[in-house]
Amino acid sequence: MHPDPSVCRVGEDYYLVCSSFEYFPGIPVFHSTDLLLWKQIGNALDRPSQLLLTAATPSSAGIYAPTLRHHDGRFWLIVTSVSHGGGNMVFTADDPAGPWSDPVLLPEVEGIDPDLAWDDEGNCWCTVAGVRQYRIDPTTGETFGPPHQVWSGSPGAKAPEAPHLYRIGDHWYLMIAEGGTERGHAVSIARGGSPNGPFEPCPANPVLSHRGTDEPVQNTGHADLVQSPDGSWWMVLLGVRPGGGTPGWHVLGRETFLAPVTWTDGWPVVGELVTGPEPAELERDDFDSDLLAPSWISVRDRFPRHCTTTDRAGWLTLTARGTGMDDPAVVFAGQRQRHRSCLVRTLIDPADGIGGLAVRLDEQHHYEIEVAPFVVRVLARIGPLSVVVASRVAPDGPLVLEVRVQAREPQDARSGPDTLTFGVEEPDGSFFVLAELDGKYLSTEVAGGFTGRVIGLYAGAGVVRFDWFSCQPLI
Repeated sequence: MHPDPSVCRVGEDYYLVCSSFEYFPGIPVFHSTDLLLWKQIGNALDRPSQLLLTAATPSSAGIYAPTLRHHDGRFWLIVTSVSHGGGNMVFTADDPAGPWSDPVLLPEVEGIDPDLAWDDEGNCWCTVAGVRQYRIDPTTGETFGPPHQVWSGSPGAKAPEAPHLYRIGDHWYLMIAEGGTERGHAVSIARGGSPNGPFEPCPANPVLSHRGTDEPVQNTGHADLVQSPDGSWWMVLLGVRPGGGTPGWHVLGRETFLAPVTWTDGWPVVGELVTGPEPAELERDDFDSDLLAPSWISVRDRFPRHCTTTDRAGWLTLTARGTGMDDPAVVFAGQRQRHRSCLVRTLIDPADGIGGLAVRLDEQHHYEIEVAPFVVRVLARIGPLSVVVASRVAPDGPLVLEVRVQAREPQDARSGPDTLTFGVEEPDGSFFVLAELDGKYLSTEVAGGFTGRVIGLYAGAGVVRFDWFSCQPLI
């Protein structure tokens, strides 16, 4: 679930950001020196003065489509908040690891997926989905004149969005996504003599699309370009990996992919997607630090009075606010599911409350294994249906909860992408299975929206503590 990637390079270092939607902290920031191995170095929006999402923020709303650029010795980040009239806003930092500034609002810039580009005269151009362009002062939020409509993609193609404007050689290039962010997604490009156009579309558009193919990565689009120190060009883009039968269910959300780019007659030619290393995983967190690692995300907010590692040393303490995973105000801390098959475990002490281990897509689509007084149970919420799938008497004291996610090959057209197995560890170390659930109900194709699964810890009532959390990829 790292969609809408935007990348920039400073010297030998690459930095990349992605959308974060209803999760806090917002806009994960990554660093790499080779475009293959990435480490999360922070989150750009990590305090309420930058990002204030309330329980009224719907899932898949919040923070959309950042653009990251380096200009005049500073890092510039522009994003759209689609909740509570937030609109477009600019953040700056001297170090991409943070701290980032409070936002500069752009109240007159309407549209999502904003981009920033500077011309040789120092003018700053903000281009948004649609595709419209504004001249702005990103330090004050001032807009100079009305928006200018520019090239909006292929005739008849829906949803021209994700614009990025570049000066490359003698031309200005305007690259966009079109066709919608589903199976018809594509990348197209045009060029002109100025940042305002007029723009001539590439005769080979779309320059990238996997629609109508049997490629394992689908929905390819929303791309950004970067040049490496050796002069080669690369594209980062989003895509999904559907699994199971028909129509194919993707559960990890939209992910970031990489492809090489060459140039022919002044137009980009996109090569095959690069097969990179498996993503780094937080295999185990013993909660020994005063702060959670930057890969931990919560639903809409995270306040120390509800989520802390200092109340009991070496434990994550969650104090409930709300009634559980159905509640938009649930107290939750989780990790994006990064592997199609993985084993997630935690040691919970529920002596003073009710809580457990959850696999979340949104408030209406989640599975969890929960410990309440005298009982451990598996719960499932699928749209309007909410059921207790299985239960058993809970042993006294802390206990280990486990969810195993196992990708599977389709047996027929209706086969889901994976199976989720929930259970508890017995005192003798054996594993007791409570339930096996079909994973397709926690997919975008069922739930809708723009996000993927997040697996994590929650408190449904009272105070719940967790000694450690582990997530290991499975072969």
